[in-house]
Amino acid sequence: MGEYDLTLGVQIIGIFFNTYLFGIVTIQFITYFERSQQLSLSVPRAHMLTSPIEYKDPWWIRAAVIVLLVIDIVHSTSIIYMAWEYFVQNFNNPSIVAVALWPYTFTPIATGLAAIVTHSFLSYRIYRLNNQRWLLIVFLVLALAVFATAVASGIKAWIIVDMSKLQVLRTLCTWWLVLQMVVDTSIAIVMAFTLWRAKTGYRKTDSVIHRLIRGAIQTGIFSTIFAAGDIICFIASPSTQLYGMFALPLGRIYTNTLMHTLNMRGGLQEMLAETVELTTPSSFRTTKSIQIKVQDSIVTQVDAKNELRSQSIGRSSHPDSATEVDFKAPMSGTRSTTSEVIFTPTKGDII
Repeated sequence: MGEYDLTLGVQIIGIFFNTYLFGIVTIQFITYFERSQQLSLSVPRAHMLTSPIEYKDPWWIRAAVIVLLVIDIVHSTSIIYMAWEYFVQNFNNPSIVAVALWPYTFTPIATGLAAIVTHSFLSYRIYRLNNQRWLLIVFLVLALAVFATAVASGIKAWIIVDMSKLQVLRTLCTWWLVLQMVVDTSIAIVMAFTLWRAKTGYRKTDSVIHRLIRGAIQTGIFSTIFAAGDIICFIASPSTQLYGMFALPLGRIYTNTLMHTLNMRGGLQEMLAETVELTTPSSFRTTKSIQIKVQDSIVTQVDAKNELRSQSIGRSSHPDSATEVDFKAPMSGTRSTTSEVIFTPTKGDII
């Protein structure tokens, strides 16, 4: 094993992986902004299905996306600058290995910023689904704790500079990353459970819910794995920079989580735009209903209702107005008839 394999070697792996993820999220940013243009009022409703899907998100969602874009650009470019300083500018200066350059110590701050934006959005998304205000408050408090410990870790590391002395941050970094894993895991579990309870028993609507559940679990797993790898390496191998291999790309993973959540709406709207056949479920059980609204105003909502419904199919509004279809799961002992609903959704938003 070479002299610098566990210092500069693992660091360059982290830089490569961060650059790769930055390319992925850049494509996601481009996709989002292309679809976020205002709808033209001159486009006839009959032609909306053939036109590109567009999002009409409120200003705070667009602001969150812009903030993440700025964070990712600043952090990723600073990491490239750090690689230049380590491997080119100080090629003949081995002592540079012991110095934590400012992009390295800025990493916890950039990660904390990306995490609090993503955690806040996902927490609000859960609140829109289950209307549990106390749960929203708990998640927001934990997100603020994660952000505070991340910023504190970055500021202290910035002051220390010496790589060999960064172990004094062991307790603070442990709190930061453990809290971060708790929030990531909790949000993924609560989101999946909330969506699972909203299943109707109808194939088409359940396929949308299954895709949302899969996305929630996948996005939570990746951030948890990298945070766990960061803290394990920081504690178990303090004399190396293995932890940097996990720490450097962690912020891009949070950005990918949020952008994937926003951009997956296009595929879901295409699924809803198809002909849907509502058939009698194989087993009759008491369940909660899910309401899917496709509107041309602000959002398409998937709302898990708490009250039980006795009707099998709700109302469908006039085709010239915003299409609204309610799926009501049958109560125990009742039967639902087989019918067909043609969706004509406009551009919308699924939260």
